[in-house]
Amino acid sequence: MKASDVRKLIKPIDSIYSEMFSGRVYRIGKGAVSVRNHSGEAEQTVIGVHGFLENHCYFTQAYDAPTTELILLSCSNYHIPVNGVTPEDAHWEVPIKYLEATIDYDACILNQVLANLPTTDQVRVHGHSRGGAVILEAVRQRPELYENVEIILEAPVLPQAKLHALVTTVLEPVSHGMWPWLIRLINSAPSSAYGQTFFGKMNPRKKQLLSHLFSATKDHLTIVRNIEDIMAWMERTPTDIYDNIRHGTFLIPRVDRILDRTTMLQSASQSPTTMRIIETEAPSHFITLDSKEWIPSLESVPPASSIA
Repeated sequence: MKASDVRKLIKPIDSIYSEMFSGRVYRIGKGAVSVRNHSGEAEQTVIGVHGFLENHCYFTQAYDAPTTELILLSCSNYHIPVNGVTPEDAHWEVPIKYLEATIDYDACILNQVLANLPTTDQVRVHGHSRGGAVILEAVRQRPELYENVEIILEAPVLPQAKLHALVTTVLEPVSHGMWPWLIRLINSAPSSAYGQTFFGKMNPRKKQLLSHLFSATKDHLTIVRNIEDIMAWMERTPTDIYDNIRHGTFLIPRVDRILDRTTMLQSASQSPTTMRIIETEAPSHFITLDSKEWIPSLESVPPASSIA
């Protein structure tokens, strides 16, 4: 990448979106994790890993039970979408050797979180889109942490899969130097101009979260690096990355105009038989925001002792 392109891309992007949050936020390297307060005694733990250009609020309404300990990642170089909380240092943090804004880096954040924060024996890790790849990479890095963990991979970025042809068509002519210009153009256009094509039918929560996508990261360089890394990771990662997954579910939308549904299913079919593949009726890539009904109930999470 040319130095002039990097200079354009590292210009800061202001944080636009945040929600009230009751809990604690820990910095981990260039990322963070938010631990929501729960009013009842925690019966199960859910760790959410957001997708590309999203933020961790993607999961908050899906897991709102008072007995759910909700732990939410903010990937590296993403804004932390909370107000009313001051981030603090995590005493258990260890340095991360990978390049920030990559799947490898964010997998290290996830593993530090999983090793240090859950207080229950029933743990689910739920990743959407790029978050699915982060989980798979995290399992590859530290498989022993996941022996008793349930995994939900929602419309996930998967090994040997592809982006949807529409997305590829948009990205192919874009050089590094064009990104800031392209993002300004997207942000100035009404979301209705492209939203229906890529996001499907809108509802209030979808509109609330998806209308701020291009202000989720701290700079444009993170956007470019995320995209290039997603494509490279899908291409270079073999499907034997599934070998260490014990228990979980793929949630596949009926319509996906962000990722290629056919190659997603082909990749998922290479996973162990202990992984369920559920083809939902979700009309878009954003299954959780379309309807919570497709998320397996937390009662289905077996306690650690019962998973072989």
